[in-house]
Amino acid sequence: MNSNLQGSNSDVKIAIPNQGERLPVSRYALFFWPLLIGAGLDLYTKSYVFSRYFDPLLARTRHPDVADHWWVDQIFGIQTSTNPGALFGFGKGYSSLFAAFSIVALIGIFVWLFPLRAARDRWLAFATGLISGGIIGNFYDRVGWGYVSTNPIEMKYSVRDWIYFRLEGVRFFDPWPNFNIADSVLVTGAIMLFLHAFLFATPQQRKEVAAQINA
Repeated sequence: MNSNLQGSNSDVKIAIPNQGERLPVSRYALFFWPLLIGAGLDLYTKSYVFSRYFDPLLARTRHPDVADHWWVDQIFGIQTSTNPGALFGFGKGYSSLFAAFSIVALIGIFVWLFPLRAARDRWLAFATGLISGGIIGNFYDRVGWGYVSTNPIEMKYSVRDWIYFRLEGVRFFDPWPNFNIADSVLVTGAIMLFLHAFLFATPQQRKEVAAQINA
């Protein structure tokens, strides 16, 4: 009877990998490819858009609801701006703190995935790769590497945002705070982690994992 039950959902367990077990090469690819593509695409688009659409003088005076270039008229387009804080402008003036937190987060993710073998889970490897790519993209700006000498000095440690979205008359979306590719992949990865934690694993499976970890 036990052999018949081994394939049933009730007996499915989440295995805690042996710390000495070697990870497949595919898990490294699932982490590093999203990281490299996300960070690379973010930095390339920032450089391209800001070299063509950003004017530090107009940035001080233009109307906040007017985009530089519309892809979907009056809804979605390009508007360059700089953010000295975190997502949605939270924590303005603390770029150095967010940069330090980025380093800690990247180290924590790497240790969790590889020395602790969480990367055995494909979903986790891919999601954290996206998150890491987003962290690196914005970290580049926060430490001043994205700064151009012709821009005002107060922008040196600010994150470059350029994606503009608005739904006229809709609260919180008129307009939505400007963002960039790094923000997009970071949020996508965070949503994937949320889905993994609260939808894909049953409460019993989460209890079993906790019990095995604490054993």
